[in-house]
Amino acid sequence: MNAALRSCAFTILIAAPLVLAGFANGARADPVVRGEEHCVVNVRADDALNMRTRPSARAPITARKRNAECGILVTDACQGSWCPVEDGHALGWVHRHYIAMVSPAMYCVSGVAPGDVLNVRAYPTPQSRVITRLGRRQCDIAFLPYAVGTWQKIRVDGWQGWVNRRYLSGQ
Repeated sequence: MNAALRSCAFTILIAAPLVLAGFANGARADPVVRGEEHCVVNVRADDALNMRTRPSARAPITARKRNAECGILVTDACQGSWCPVEDGHALGWVHRHYIAMVSPAMYCVSGVAPGDVLNVRAYPTPQSRVITRLGRRQCDIAFLPYAVGTWQKIRVDGWQGWVNRRYLSGQ
């Protein structure tokens, strides 16, 4: 197999699991911030993050959180690599490598032409279905801790989806 073909095959083999894993593999898990919302990262799509009764991998499981699931609140200071959390239903401990903070809602749509909108898509590709549209002056957009190339996963007005980062700016 020539080098170009090997490189292409390698890219496909590496990129496919990232797409299937919900685009969260390799996400940066720090900083973990007490009192802030976090999402599950670095967990395979066919696996889950275990919330445990104590800060130990051997402690009983209180809840399981899917890859890319958000709404996990860090309730106190972490102890080493373990952080106390709650998800609105259960209390427990998770390893800090598997959670990442949601950004404050400080982004706005920018660079969209008058009369046009910014499409929020289900997946990070222009061929993906549009789940909602944002006006050219929409603000209060939060970055979720997932990005693929120029695509950023966001949350706004109860919607979660993907937009091209070039159409967002900080407030």
